[in-house]
Amino acid sequence: MKEQLESIRANALAEISAADNLSALEEIRVKYSGKKGEVTAILKQMGKLSAEERPVMGALANEVRSDIEQALESKTARINRRMLEKQLAEEEIDITLPGKELEMGKRHPLQLVLDEFKEIFLGMGFEVVEGPEVEYDKYNFEMLNMPKSHPSRDTQDTFYITENVLLRTQTSPMEVRTMLSQDLPIRVIVPGRVYRADEIDATHSPLFHQIEGLVVQEGLTMADLKGTLEAFVKKMFGEQTKVRFRPHHFAYTEPSAEMDMTCFKCGGKGCSMCKGEGWIEILGCGVTNPVVLENCGIDSTKYQGFAFGMGLERLAMMKYNIDDLRLLYENDMRFLSQF
Repeated sequence: MKEQLESIRANALAEISAADNLSALEEIRVKYSGKKGEVTAILKQMGKLSAEERPVMGALANEVRSDIEQALESKTARINRRMLEKQLAEEEIDITLPGKELEMGKRHPLQLVLDEFKEIFLGMGFEVVEGPEVEYDKYNFEMLNMPKSHPSRDTQDTFYITENVLLRTQTSPMEVRTMLSQDLPIRVIVPGRVYRADEIDATHSPLFHQIEGLVVQEGLTMADLKGTLEAFVKKMFGEQTKVRFRPHHFAYTEPSAEMDMTCFKCGGKGCSMCKGEGWIEILGCGVTNPVVLENCGIDSTKYQGFAFGMGLERLAMMKYNIDDLRLLYENDMRFLSQF
């Protein structure tokens, strides 16, 4: 048994000396000092020895186990120290190096235009309201004078969730909600995301942003609408900008119109941007249909309203001479860093 213990000590110390990582040391500890280790197995045989041999072999076994444990502790400390030195070397910082300049973020061009739009209309006494993007059919269509048979309700244009719930196709539902919940007079703008089943190309997207405006009070006329929008365009695009109104049809306004402005690129002379016409369509508008007012519980014989709506992306494209809508969504820093 003495020879076995000496052999175990020699083998264990040799293996500990050769080990180069903590995992290998743990395997050696289990092999020799664990519950089923070689030293433990020797100790279990003590009962077979004579009374004279038992204390001698017991002392030797304890000495062997102690030597192995001390060697393990010593080697573990050396490996830990080496690992720490390596980590410190890798993480060493040269405090004499100059600091890196942090690149500051910038507002997105859509946000820049929206902020300017808000500032203009807040200056006219409007307030900003927002609403849900998942909307009821009642608010998105029916109360805006668009019955079930109206072509704009075709499921190819609208993302329906259920028969009566959809992703809003316009921010107009908030005009209805505002007329139902706020006292008169009303003067609000409604920015927000809207959804339509369009293919993605240079001028279309299934997700885009719309801004609508609504005024309801006594004594309003089409002249008030035209004056408000002309003031907005001159503030946004410059005093030299001219506007014109063309008759159009919207279910929720009567009369209705589309408004053009002089081309921002050629100043009205005619170019490729405006297809030689000198004018660019910017928004739709009109006097609020009495049916819509009555649907919201407003006496159309006493109060009048006007509304207008435009695409935020279209405004940004005109403001910054952008020719492809997709640039606004690709998050290309080469493009965004220009603003």
